[in-house]
Amino acid sequence: MNAFKKTIIALTALFVLAASSCLKEDPPFLSEESAYSNLTNASATLGGVYESLSAYNYYGYFFLYLTYGNSGFYVSGIHNSNQATDNLNLCSLKPQPSATYTENTWDQIYTTIDRCNAFIQHVPEHTDATDKHMDDWNNLLGQAYFIRAFSYFNLVRLWGEVPLRLKQTTMDNINFPKSSTDIIYKQILEDVAMAKKLMYPVDKQHKGYPGNEAASMLEAKVYMTMATTDDDVPNLGGNYWQKAYDAAKEVYGKYSLVNDYISLWDEQDGNNTSESIFELQYNDVAHSNYVRLFTASKATKGNTWGRLRQNAELIDDHMAAYPNDSIRLKGTYVTGYVKQNNNKYLKLYPESTKRNSFSNAFNYLYKYFEKNPNNKGAYNFQNFKIYRYADLLLMLAEISNELQNGEEMQYVTEVLARVGQTPRAEYSNGQAAFRKAIMYEYRYELLGEAHDWFNNRRRGYDWFKENVIDPHNNYANFNPSVDVTLETDKEIVMHLPIPSSEINRNSEIDN
Repeated sequence: MNAFKKTIIALTALFVLAASSCLKEDPPFLSEESAYSNLTNASATLGGVYESLSAYNYYGYFFLYLTYGNSGFYVSGIHNSNQATDNLNLCSLKPQPSATYTENTWDQIYTTIDRCNAFIQHVPEHTDATDKHMDDWNNLLGQAYFIRAFSYFNLVRLWGEVPLRLKQTTMDNINFPKSSTDIIYKQILEDVAMAKKLMYPVDKQHKGYPGNEAASMLEAKVYMTMATTDDDVPNLGGNYWQKAYDAAKEVYGKYSLVNDYISLWDEQDGNNTSESIFELQYNDVAHSNYVRLFTASKATKGNTWGRLRQNAELIDDHMAAYPNDSIRLKGTYVTGYVKQNNNKYLKLYPESTKRNSFSNAFNYLYKYFEKNPNNKGAYNFQNFKIYRYADLLLMLAEISNELQNGEEMQYVTEVLARVGQTPRAEYSNGQAAFRKAIMYEYRYELLGEAHDWFNNRRRGYDWFKENVIDPHNNYANFNPSVDVTLETDKEIVMHLPIPSSEINRNSEIDN
């Protein structure tokens, strides 16, 4: 069992969530002093940070349900109707501030940040070169900075202005005002710098943990967002595209694409591959609960839900762009499955061409669909990939196109060659055409990997409306009896509403 899985298991003896507030946790079973008293205990305590990140209310379920459902790409399978509450609100780009998905996601992200804050407060940077464990201590600290930066990056993109909490929460500081987005971005970059400095690189890192290259990839994503977002960002000088390029090149060549794209989504062979830059570890203690979101009810002998399904125009667009891209199409979409309760094959769009009922109008995501129909449980042990090398290559292609440095075709070609494809004609039709093509390439390569909400909005409202909202609402095969209509109001669709519970308990926030 690798070190990371041991820390996740050790976590169960360390942390419990308090009933009174998401930001105030009961003391761990180890005293606060003991939790950081030696390297073994501190490693287990860091496991508590990762557990919070992979928990049910974050990447284990609610964060995925919220961001996928509100991305413009998905419908909810709850009640199998486009008139169901979550389809009328969340999936129509009108999420509600009092909805469970909004409140639980907000709470869990801040719980994760609070655990990072506690770790950073109790574990100083070690500078004594005579201490043989100096680098190990700093590696743990660096990861706390990395997860805090990563979580604030999620928060600021989802909600815009949010409270910037950098100290462990107590009853004395639970009320906290929102900070401007430029201040939050600046703090994210400061945390990333600490993470890069302190974390081990991938060739020295313990299996299952991200190396400092993951922090560089995060840094590149931050600068790419700062270069394109409608939100206020700090004025740090220089070209943000160049800064993104410099950070991304720190990762380039440190990983490699696996030969078989489809194997990435295999429970046995797809975990911790050469392509993995940052992925959440699941095992016989910390299960992959999220699989139930993506696997149709009765597609296995276990308890699955099928609560997230792709809008039909996505597969149409993919097939039109790459008619012969059989590998990625197979590795992305489930267009039919055998129902285990009656052994009948159910065709989904586009195998079922009629789209005359909610049950056949949408396909499922292959990547996190349970591959074993005989699984009688509700979980499996498939890790969740947050950053992988193909994403880094597409980022470098996009960045290089903006810089016009002549490297852009190189990177996109690397990604496409793996699946037997070559760059489409659009990539050779100038900077603007390349820009649009690469933004769509993220969909074809990374659909359903928790980037859709962010990539769809990263280039601002006009891009989101023209390339996601309008194509869906004007889809030639749109069926008002099954499809949702996406909201177009900029003030509604670009950021999530602050949760009602946060407004009620935090006297410093009123909207």
